[in-house]
Amino acid sequence: MFFYKKRDINGFLLIDKPIGISSNNTLQQVKSIFHAKKAGYIGTLDPLASGMLPVCFGESTKFSCYLNNSDKKYNVVAKLGEKTSTFDSDGIIIKKRDISFTHIELDKTLKELTGFINQIPSMYSAIKHNGVPLYKYARQGLNIPRNIRQIKIYKLTLVSQKNNLIELNVHCSKGTYIRTLIDDLGEKLGCGAHVISLRRTQVGLLSYSKLVTIPYLKELSNKKNINQLDNLLMPVDTPVCFLPKVYLSYKESFNFKLGKKISFKSYIKNSLVRVLEKEKKIFLGLGEIYTEEILIPYRLISMSNS
Repeated sequence: MFFYKKRDINGFLLIDKPIGISSNNTLQQVKSIFHAKKAGYIGTLDPLASGMLPVCFGESTKFSCYLNNSDKKYNVVAKLGEKTSTFDSDGIIIKKRDISFTHIELDKTLKELTGFINQIPSMYSAIKHNGVPLYKYARQGLNIPRNIRQIKIYKLTLVSQKNNLIELNVHCSKGTYIRTLIDDLGEKLGCGAHVISLRRTQVGLLSYSKLVTIPYLKELSNKKNINQLDNLLMPVDTPVCFLPKVYLSYKESFNFKLGKKISFKSYIKNSLVRVLEKEKKIFLGLGEIYTEEILIPYRLISMSNS
């Protein structure tokens, strides 16, 4: 490794998480490659799943919660006729049934699972009970009562269905468990189903084209190409890229960074905004604008990083 001590890195990266390792394992590898002091990921993907795993470095972690609340898109392949203990191929088959639904019945079921629906999270989820993930209780054979949660499926599209395999594209709200969705689909079709392949293709408005793989990062690291590695980092405010921007003068920026309210005329009302210093286009943090013409500091980045 060409870095001899951990670095203060600020930025954002979209990792193409591979199958077979946890989201945390993925994070630790990326953090080690960059030798970053502080990093975190947004939105857990199971070892079975692959695809978009947003990683925040340094100051960018302050804004991760906003992206965590965003919609997500997935491509999922499910096996019909078999219900498993974990709702995916890592579990034990607990029930087999014949596949006998018609195309009309499938179309009707997909429509029933679109819109606002209720889900009961799987015992093999990462939701915590008394500080312990549910899947750890499940491995001990324990069943913890879970609350029903309402989620929204914006779009559930059939890609293909052949024999006992079905492929779907899912656009959903935060908090959606795709495995639970597939299990519900299987029950409604009367044959059972479980996930055999799952790939996250989008988080919020972030582009799939920006994904980078761990092997590519390791390649740059082995070549000791520091600049090329760091050039992959997206701006600190990427997690809040959906918020409008406002620009301040140098003097206004100085006062804003001190936490002072700024008199500010804007068409934007009752909203969080990204605040930038006008001349150098430097991101300062988030501010709030209410109906009165005042910009209020809300969440600032460290002055040493501005």
